[in-house]
Amino acid sequence: MEISVESLETPALTKAHLAELLFEQIGLNKRESKDMIDAFFTLIADKLVDGQDVKISGFGNFQIRTKAPRPGRNPRTGEAIPIEARRVVTFHASHKLKEQIQGPSAN
Repeated sequence: MEISVESLETPALTKAHLAELLFEQIGLNKRESKDMIDAFFTLIADKLVDGQDVKISGFGNFQIRTKAPRPGRNPRTGEAIPIEARRVVTFHASHKLKEQIQGPSAN
């Protein structure tokens, strides 16, 4: 099944656009479409908050990384300030996604 996103007014694909595409091209009603998209992203966010990696076959991996504290500097004043340890999300695209992005001319 081919899903077309060419009718989007803005260059960014939003959750609202995804729900609209489910409504138009799959046939779910608007409420079900919105609920499905919200549930999908809530599930991903919950797993990441719990410290679990999220792997979507053919798309990529979302991973939690813990960054150590380090010295920083306020660029405006030059004052040294400590940057606290924190957790960040990283995304690594799968080989399939990378190939799709590069297109057939890059091979």
